[in-house]
Amino acid sequence: MIKQFTFNHFEVNCYVIVDEQTKQCAIVDPACEATFEDSQLTQFIEVEGLTPVMILLTHAHVDHIAGLRQVCGQYDLPVTMHRDGRKLLRQAEAYGSIMGFAVDNMGDLEVNEIDDGDILRVGNIEVECRYVPGHCEGSMCFVIPGEQAVITGDALFHFSIGRTDLPGGDYPTLIDYLKRRILTLPDDYRVLPGHGIASQIGKEKKYNSFLS
Repeated sequence: MIKQFTFNHFEVNCYVIVDEQTKQCAIVDPACEATFEDSQLTQFIEVEGLTPVMILLTHAHVDHIAGLRQVCGQYDLPVTMHRDGRKLLRQAEAYGSIMGFAVDNMGDLEVNEIDDGDILRVGNIEVECRYVPGHCEGSMCFVIPGEQAVITGDALFHFSIGRTDLPGGDYPTLIDYLKRRILTLPDDYRVLPGHGIASQIGKEKKYNSFLS
């Protein structure tokens, strides 16, 4: 099961990957900004009797990590992310002041580094890490074969792609990696983006004007 929440004033999609057999879970992009959002995530985990074993980041833009320090502390877990995203963790406070997020510098958080092709396990669920740069440094997508889904962060949206005009962005790179690393998935795979509604790989191949 993959549970979706939408948090903060940038309306970021946070996902909880749940193995219903072992009750282990992974939290992807803990973007909680307000106390009531923290409570929504915590209550879901408590009511379902889940044990968080991993906190994953698609990337470290401040809107996606608004609740990262709180969640890491609450569950005593490191943040699992691509090494190239560390710089954005250190810059979180500065970017937050520009974008309306009251967050601290997060460069001191413990980091578990992952790379392209790594396989993670959440109970019996397999999560494949695919490096998809172009939106920003350290951008990862997470393929969950058992759920026929891919969590794409801000790399791929419903009929759109992530912006590439921010530091670390590069349009040709993003298009190339999306075509080689994401659109090669089966057509019926769900696309679970960092903002907005879900899609499917087949629909993106056919109707996404950036990629068709």
